[in-house]
Amino acid sequence: MGYVVFHMEKARGSDSAMTAHIERTSHPKNADESRTHLNRTLIEYPEGVKDRTAAIQHRLEHAGLKRKIGSNQVRAIRINLSGSPEDMARIEAAGQLDAWCTDSLQYLFNTFGRENIVSAHLHMDEKTPHIHATLVPIVREARTCRKKEDQVKRHYRRKSADTPRLCADDIMTRGKLKSYQDGYAKAMSHHGLQRGIDGSEARHISTQQYYRDLKKQSCELQSDIDRLQADKAVADEALRQIQREVRVERLKDSAAAAATQITDSIGSLFGGGKVKALEKENEALKKQIESLESQAKQREQHIRQMEEAHRTERSRLVEYIEKVKRYFPQVEKLLPLVDFCRKTMHFSEELCRKLCGLKPIKVSGMLYSDEFDRKFPAENTSVAFGHEKETDEHFTLLLDGVDFVRWFRQRMDRLREDMGLPRKQSRGVRR
Repeated sequence: MGYVVFHMEKARGSDSAMTAHIERTSHPKNADESRTHLNRTLIEYPEGVKDRTAAIQHRLEHAGLKRKIGSNQVRAIRINLSGSPEDMARIEAAGQLDAWCTDSLQYLFNTFGRENIVSAHLHMDEKTPHIHATLVPIVREARTCRKKEDQVKRHYRRKSADTPRLCADDIMTRGKLKSYQDGYAKAMSHHGLQRGIDGSEARHISTQQYYRDLKKQSCELQSDIDRLQADKAVADEALRQIQREVRVERLKDSAAAAATQITDSIGSLFGGGKVKALEKENEALKKQIESLESQAKQREQHIRQMEEAHRTERSRLVEYIEKVKRYFPQVEKLLPLVDFCRKTMHFSEELCRKLCGLKPIKVSGMLYSDEFDRKFPAENTSVAFGHEKETDEHFTLLLDGVDFVRWFRQRMDRLREDMGLPRKQSRGVRR
């Protein structure tokens, strides 16, 4: 089973730039214009509302808010819904994309209220099908600080807790964000999608960050192109210089031939050693011209060989990468785990290389936990990359055959017991 994607992000101001991206009034570089006609609007705007930005304002004006909206207050929350690329391709190929869209919208309606989801668009012109939904964060629960005040100041007249408020922070608490992930994964389970790793360090890349990375890559590619063009210009100029020299020498050759004819005529009249000397000089010039022409041909051949070698090497690298992906698919899954072990667990490069052999390694020493920000002793501990359960598809770090998070928590519980402190309440495994 693949993983669901459910990402929430607070918008700033009217969010008109994102409206242009979502509704394709401006076309992004990562979108295929030949497929833009496949995009769909999943929620129709109210009469007189022309776009997503206007729909946000329309909801705010009709929500019955009593307080004035602050200039820095969050007016909308962006929600991105999707799944693993291969699973979204499977859903589309099976003709289940409409059902997936319907179930995704129904989850949003049930969770946040139909009236608060003001916009939803399906994008089919990017790499993976996904939905851009927009939530206006209207809540009716009492504020947390208000609840505390009511416990102390019971003699004041309490305002109605059912008054609508604009509050993105109430919607995006840590606990609620986790419950959204759990709830959406449950709603998508019959589509063959499951929740991602709880606590994973993987993060969604925002549209703005994606464009910044794309622009950086474009600048680097342009720099490489400029460098190659400069090298080509130098080679072209060298070739033109050689050709000019060859033409000059050919003119000299013609002049020498004419001079030879003249001297032959003179020699026939006067004879003498001067004619023979000129003939020798003429022969030397011919040999010099032949040498220059040979050098020019060699340079041209060398340039062609360099270009062919570059194309061959590039093709070989592309073919090599494709073979690695085809015959060793676990490499892509192991790379994030290797980065985690190198940067967070402070494993040596040699140990990580051995672990990639998917065989247990016995280690002794101190192992670092980023959750508790401390090291724990390990004596002849088995360390391996593998699956804690046979049904798991992702690789994790196993310590003595259990997930490393659970292993560290067991060691922490023992330490607390040794110190006479009560054990903390049982927690789920954080990934």
